[in-house]
Amino acid sequence: MKRSNTYNFSWAILIMAIVSMNFAFAYGSAFKKDTIYSHYKKLKSKPSYLKSGLPFALPPVKPGAISSVKFPIAKADDKLLSDVEVYPNPIAATDQLNLKYVVSRNTNVSIKIMDILGNDIATVFQSRTVDIGEQKLSYSLNGKLSRGFYFVRIAAGTESVIKRISVL
Repeated sequence: MKRSNTYNFSWAILIMAIVSMNFAFAYGSAFKKDTIYSHYKKLKSKPSYLKSGLPFALPPVKPGAISSVKFPIAKADDKLLSDVEVYPNPIAATDQLNLKYVVSRNTNVSIKIMDILGNDIATVFQSRTVDIGEQKLSYSLNGKLSRGFYFVRIAAGTESVIKRISVL
């Protein structure tokens, strides 16, 4: 019996507190002694946040509004090394090997020729910093490679591209 009366009494007090707070916010009696209210009392119209009964202003919500602030976000498809071309292919053992590639950031680049087993045959180019943009490079074979298949590995930063060439 005592527990049910205490339970009902606490609910009644909670409901009376909520109703009294609702009246206080609705009629603005809670703000009459507040410095914010006395500052805006001199104005002809009350600010919108005092009309709503909230002691703070909420930002306006505009559906479909697009922010003009741009944040640089690295995308998964943002490649450091792209558009790699090795030509002519097939190539004669006495010709020049031409390479063309695009780098999107300043980075270190190394270009190596490997045999089928993955052994390094020749280092064509190696640099710590390569400028942004399209890069072109020519490498004279002059009989350094015998007939067969080889791979050209272009590594830029943590990315690498491997192209197959055949020497006639």
